[in-house]
Amino acid sequence: MMYFIQTNLFIIFVLLIDRSQSYGFYKNLDNVKVKTRPVIQQHAVKDLVERLLGEKSSYFDVKVQSVTDSSQKDYFKITKYESNNTVQIIGSSGVAVAWGFHHYLKYYCKCHVSWEADQLNLPEILPAVNLSIVANDRFRYYQNVCTSSYSFVWWNWERWERELDWMALNGFNLALAFVGQEEIWRRVYTKLNLTQEEIDEHFTGPAFFAWGRMGNIRGWGGPLSFQWHNKSLVLQNKILFRMRQLGIIPVLPAFSGYVPRAFKRIFPGSNMTLTGSWNNFNDSYCCPYLISPDEDLFQMVGEHFMREMISEFGTNHIYNCDTFNEIIPASGDLNYIAQIGKSVFASMVQVDPDAVWMLQGWMFGNSDFWDMNRTRALLTSVDIGRIIVLDLMAELNPQYKRYDSFFGQPFIWCMLHNFGGTLGMHGTAKRVNENVFLARNMENSTLVGTGIAPEGINQNYIIYDLMNEMAWRTESANLTHW
Repeated sequence: MMYFIQTNLFIIFVLLIDRSQSYGFYKNLDNVKVKTRPVIQQHAVKDLVERLLGEKSSYFDVKVQSVTDSSQKDYFKITKYESNNTVQIIGSSGVAVAWGFHHYLKYYCKCHVSWEADQLNLPEILPAVNLSIVANDRFRYYQNVCTSSYSFVWWNWERWERELDWMALNGFNLALAFVGQEEIWRRVYTKLNLTQEEIDEHFTGPAFFAWGRMGNIRGWGGPLSFQWHNKSLVLQNKILFRMRQLGIIPVLPAFSGYVPRAFKRIFPGSNMTLTGSWNNFNDSYCCPYLISPDEDLFQMVGEHFMREMISEFGTNHIYNCDTFNEIIPASGDLNYIAQIGKSVFASMVQVDPDAVWMLQGWMFGNSDFWDMNRTRALLTSVDIGRIIVLDLMAELNPQYKRYDSFFGQPFIWCMLHNFGGTLGMHGTAKRVNENVFLARNMENSTLVGTGIAPEGINQNYIIYDLMNEMAWRTESANLTHW
């Protein structure tokens, strides 16, 4: 009896230690969540099921029960008894319930939902099931900063609604929400006395937004019409409203430090440097200014943008910013690298004290510049847990091992797979199937999620289907059977 008591006390003690350590790691991420009431998320999922199944949606009873565990990992429970033809799905969020619904369709009804097409022939008698699944990690992430240009650029609300449904069905609870940011910048630039001609000279056309936003190019394919700005703003607000209804956390943009050439006219005394040419674009279309990180102007512009954006879009306290995406910093000095990180983050927290910075780890693949010391200088320039690194192509070129799990910052293991929306039947299925577990179980791992980050979609769906399952599988799949 005494042995039984001691054993159970030890288990409880270990669990408490584990939970306290987990909470210590997660505490800076506590506000990165959707605050939509469960009943609203529940109604949103009911509507999703109806959009997908029509009259047959009445066979499914869905319910959202908020997660209370400090890890905030999603779960779903599917129950269907032989005695009736109603499937009950309970989950911790709208996304979790939709995820469970899709799991039932896929594995019990042999249905298929994808980017390209659906097969939704339900059996007359729905299969019985009693299944519970808990997500392996806190986050399931979707998108690449380039997807907005290669795939999303011309979408209307109907196509976006379909994509948001697909995201929820596949359990994604964290995704970029970049539509309409040019209108926010137009307002900021106008307040700072740029002329319309100077603004037009800076903005790229819609198909090239990804690289304009990251400071790679300017003006190419522009200018933008007021009609474009207005339509994009309406579309973004619809997207954000639906994301939050479903329980998907939107990642908004932040200020990376790049500004139009006209800033030199308005702020002639400020220290700014022209970026280098990207992919051989000539001076007419390359090289915006990067404000020096120690300039007050950096914080002033960042504050203007953050306030204007949050006023229009609200916030869930997580922001993407990539100052050096395929751009070599003007200096390799460690103090300069650290100051960039501090300034980018300071421009967020002066407006949103709970801000978390999401950083694409693509640049770290350039090991000639991003050695251990420079990478450490950037990633440790802010508190642990205030940066989430996307290990963007972890299926082929993982960075988390090179940089000691990103020096303690949380990261998301992503499969990139696709460049430029190109077509081709390929994929690293074996690596995806095995290496996610290695990263998650590595000693001192700071992995907080998995994700897909293709530059373009509508291709090779099977490899993404496999990758998405790494969010719930407790061990590698038998690929032959799968």
